[in-house]
Amino acid sequence: MGLILWIAPVIAVLLSRIVNNTKGLHIISVCASFVLLLVAGFTTKSVILYDTLTYKLFGEAFFIDAVSIIVLDIIIMIGFLVSIYSIGYLNEELKHEKINNKKIKFYYSMMYIFMFSMILALTVNNIGIMWVAIEATTLASAFLVGFNNDKHALEAAWKYVIICSVGIAMALVGIIFLHLASVDVVSNANALQWNLLFDNAKDLNSPVLRLSFIFILIGFGTKAGLAPMHTWLPDAHSQAPSPISALLSGVLLNSAMYATIRILAIVNKNLGDNSFTGCLMIAFGLLSIAAAAVFIMTQKDYKRLLAYSSIEHMGIIALAFGLFTPLSIFAGFFHMINHSFTKSMLFLASGNILQKYNTREISKIRGLLKILPVSGMAFLLGLFAISGTPPFSIFASEVNVFLSVFSVKNYILGGAFILLLAFIFAGIAVTLFKVFYGEPAKDADIEQGEINKPGAAVLIVLLVIILVTGLYMPELLKDLITSAQMIIIGG
Repeated sequence: MGLILWIAPVIAVLLSRIVNNTKGLHIISVCASFVLLLVAGFTTKSVILYDTLTYKLFGEAFFIDAVSIIVLDIIIMIGFLVSIYSIGYLNEELKHEKINNKKIKFYYSMMYIFMFSMILALTVNNIGIMWVAIEATTLASAFLVGFNNDKHALEAAWKYVIICSVGIAMALVGIIFLHLASVDVVSNANALQWNLLFDNAKDLNSPVLRLSFIFILIGFGTKAGLAPMHTWLPDAHSQAPSPISALLSGVLLNSAMYATIRILAIVNKNLGDNSFTGCLMIAFGLLSIAAAAVFIMTQKDYKRLLAYSSIEHMGIIALAFGLFTPLSIFAGFFHMINHSFTKSMLFLASGNILQKYNTREISKIRGLLKILPVSGMAFLLGLFAISGTPPFSIFASEVNVFLSVFSVKNYILGGAFILLLAFIFAGIAVTLFKVFYGEPAKDADIEQGEINKPGAAVLIVLLVIILVTGLYMPELLKDLITSAQMIIIGG
């Protein structure tokens, strides 16, 4: 059953190249993402029952545990919602002749190659294969970043490829050092198998392992958007089509963070504490939050502002895992989930706004709640949610991060953390909240009402998800996060 996770997106890509009509392409996309959703449900149930799923294929193990299933479910659920949203979004672009049927074929082909790469990264036991899959996500998504094929989109795509390729090359150097640290412990036949490296972590070469972690954190941290390696992210997320921006922010960043967390667990088990890794993770995390706070205040483009918000939240996740206490790891996984759904909703809402107003400039948007009642409301509530306002889910996970910081009695870090988040909330409020009031410019011929009806339904679903999980955590979700927490700690 689990192998269908690999097969379904490949079939979707092949069919997308064969089918020529737009309706058929939409149907293929929705069916493929729905199949992935069903399989993910059965796979999640199996992980709950059996802890780990493995299957030998081409000499490498298909491997899923609670850590990977959390991120995998995020990818597949958001992928399904994006496939529905894309129907209305692409039809509107087609209607205004911004794209043609050939571009829609290309869009879906690259989108499912992108999905396949992320799924592969999360379902292999071999860290080397995981690195290959994460590099493949860069190559696939770069074409989607440059989808609009104008000067700014192509510049963003090239910047994305160059910076992330340098980062992923550094991650490769780190993985080579990781192999060197284990060369006398794990046989060449099982080299870089995560479970064997973790089980034998105490016997690995500690100095080489430290060096490995530095390269891996900088390398995968570049892909995750951690400052100061974040410079590709605002351009890529703002220039990509909005459904792809949702995947980049809500899904891709988590895949890179997932790889970092896997190596973090090995290094901390080897060293016996988190004093080495914790300093690095917390430093990058706090720097990312601070960088986001500064740039959010000066943004004139609402999609770039959302991109900087992603840097902030990756920083929060890095900080939580850097603390490496049971509470902070639980909070880190929970925040990863909450940020993904909230930010995806915001980027999808921004797509509806862009198609209606035909601008990304904040100063040119007024009367949003009147013009786009559903998208405007989702955008407004999403901004409160992403800023950590109750009763939304991000508030719940940020509170747990606060508690984990103060539980280790690091009051200076806790004070800086709270101050930066307050600064970011003020920045978002000052910069964006004015778009909801007033009337559109008289010379702007803007009709009232939603353009993308399937997209509006998706926004409502996402809004319900982030509201419900802010008020109540289902036992299934709590058990999965607890299992992931125990795996990373070594319980």
